[in-house]
Amino acid sequence: MRLHFSPASPYARKVLVVAHEAGLEAHVETVPAAVSPVTTASDVVGDNPLGKIPCLVTDEGEPLYDSRVICEYLDSRHSGHKLYPHEGPTRWIALRREALADGICDASILCRYETFLRPKDRLWQDWLDGQTQKVQRALDRLEEEVATFPILPDIGQIAVAVALGYRDFRFADDDWRAARPKLAAWHATFAERPSMQATVPVG
Repeated sequence: MRLHFSPASPYARKVLVVAHEAGLEAHVETVPAAVSPVTTASDVVGDNPLGKIPCLVTDEGEPLYDSRVICEYLDSRHSGHKLYPHEGPTRWIALRREALADGICDASILCRYETFLRPKDRLWQDWLDGQTQKVQRALDRLEEEVATFPILPDIGQIAVAVALGYRDFRFADDDWRAARPKLAAWHATFAERPSMQATVPVG
């Protein structure tokens, strides 16, 4: 399998963490891709017309995107503990937490674009504040829920850990831990997993 990715992308990291947790990391060849909001490498566009990463090309040559599709595909390729619960309330809670965590990443990346790529004289502060508030509300909700996280990892926990890691990576001045001690304690433990240690973002 071949994965178009960026080592700074939280969505690519989520895919790589799942690959490690599923024991498939040796079967995934990572191909760095030069992408930005306005330019995309031609090899990525050839596999994903949206020009977005991550994009996984299976051994059969079938491209898969986005990260949620890729993660569930990888989880279907192993016989160990499943990261996507098959049915019942545990499945919907895991998927909801994945969506919440991905929403944190969405808003965080938009903030990154606004402050890093947009000319400073065109920065839209109200819009930036709105994205930041989404992140803070989501983190508050996770602080309320973290005590109910299951013992074994699932896709919801992986997505949350990756989102928190991205906040640390790109927004180090935002001390999200200060008001969320339970979430901070959980993340400190989860971040020690080999899958997380092997996929620390760079760039």
